[in-house]
Amino acid sequence: MAFDVPLIACSVIAVVLLKHVFTRKRVRLPPGPPAYPFLGHLTLIPEVGQDMFFYKMGKIYGDVIHFNVLGRSLVILNSVQAATDLLEKRGYNYSERPYLPIFELSGVASGLVFANGQEFRVQRKMIQQYFTKEKRKDHRPIQTREAQVLVLNLLSKPENWMDSLLRFTSAIIIDICYGHQVVSDDDTYHRLAEEACLAANECGPPGATPVDLFPILRHFPTWFRGTYYATFARSKEPIIRKMHEYPMARVTDEMASGTAKPSFLTSQLDALGSDLADNRTMIESIKAAGVILHIAGAETTSSTLAFFVLAMVLYPECQKKAQQEIDAVIGPDRLPDFNDRLPYLEYLLQETLRWNHSAPSGIPHKGLEDDVYNGMFIPKGSTVIANTRSMTLDERVYKDPFKFDPERFEPALAGRGEPFPTGPFGFGRRMCPGRHLADESLWIAMATILSALSISEAIEEDGKVIVPDATPISTGPSMCFSMSSGTAQRRGHSHPHATHRERVDAVEPPKSIEAP
Repeated sequence: MAFDVPLIACSVIAVVLLKHVFTRKRVRLPPGPPAYPFLGHLTLIPEVGQDMFFYKMGKIYGDVIHFNVLGRSLVILNSVQAATDLLEKRGYNYSERPYLPIFELSGVASGLVFANGQEFRVQRKMIQQYFTKEKRKDHRPIQTREAQVLVLNLLSKPENWMDSLLRFTSAIIIDICYGHQVVSDDDTYHRLAEEACLAANECGPPGATPVDLFPILRHFPTWFRGTYYATFARSKEPIIRKMHEYPMARVTDEMASGTAKPSFLTSQLDALGSDLADNRTMIESIKAAGVILHIAGAETTSSTLAFFVLAMVLYPECQKKAQQEIDAVIGPDRLPDFNDRLPYLEYLLQETLRWNHSAPSGIPHKGLEDDVYNGMFIPKGSTVIANTRSMTLDERVYKDPFKFDPERFEPALAGRGEPFPTGPFGFGRRMCPGRHLADESLWIAMATILSALSISEAIEEDGKVIVPDATPISTGPSMCFSMSSGTAQRRGHSHPHATHRERVDAVEPPKSIEAP
């Protein structure tokens, strides 16, 4: 019997197309606001404050929202349940990142946060193996030392308080990654890392710049409207490249001379053996992993500490309660250590992460295949954003969510038993592999500051108290709120171990801490 191959082929294609059409009719896209023809919601989504915009849209349209941006689907997940169901339980379909030209132009696209496929898997494995929960104790001496340096810097250079917070987080990562101890603000590693962080963070909101929406703009002249971020990113590529090359060159020289300290870099190079020239691909992956650890970790952790300072100014009763707990359990003769993970101090840390965190919309995910969730159709290729801001302000979970209230986490008999925030470190396979390090860096910094210092509002020359603005703003991890000033003062008792170089009670009384 002869078969009409073209007829059969056409029939199969017709069946597939009809099935696709009827499937699309049975399920609808997630709800969303009315859109303009062609442009869709392009002009509706703001460049700044997207997280709060998505939060407000969620109050109207629900936990899963769809936006059309020039024919491309943008899906916003506004609840922990939706993010968990899709990004974790169906992580195989949402573990990739969308193409983000801006970060490719700046040179950070090869790092773990933005990488896909084999490159992502290689870097994730090396970072997960080095930053395990069990290895946390190996990093604690570095974190403790730098927390003490932080207190000294806050007292001696109060006008540079944000710089001191960034130096604290930067110095920890530099020591762990490269085996180098930062001893001054002019340290080459620190200055280079600081420039790299600022360069990456000023490249615009991931996935929302004109160049991300119109990749062809990367080829347009600099005077053409919409090319600003591309021009900026391209101008910062040499800084990012130097951040790749300088530490590797220094560490390999130190290894050759026998002076290298154990670090993330030395562990990875040791694993490669002596044939480094034959492992150029792995060498590049190691460089990229080190850079992204710094860019993704140092700036976001320092910004979280800045929110902590803000909260202590605005909610002095919380600061006082934490200090009373420290005084009662630890006493005045020593600073807290990692064995002193006190309950209220833990609640305070978690509330800082919930109340106002540095990356409320995270980095976008990409849907690899068509998907259906609760009767809603999510097209293949959709950009998917887990909007943590909506999750941490969810009134179904948190009472009075805009208020800073660490006691909300106390068990139900004493408090409300509300859950610790889910999402500040990401979801699924893209969850931050350095989250344990970040958690302990935050804790030791907060505990040491509260033990040694008191933070209060600053006072102008005319005696007027300066009250900072706590309105959530998301212009990037480095500029997350407007805080005009505050004051850090030594507490009434001395702490003989407050710094590895000199005692806190030997430092001159502080002046006001002002935002840069």
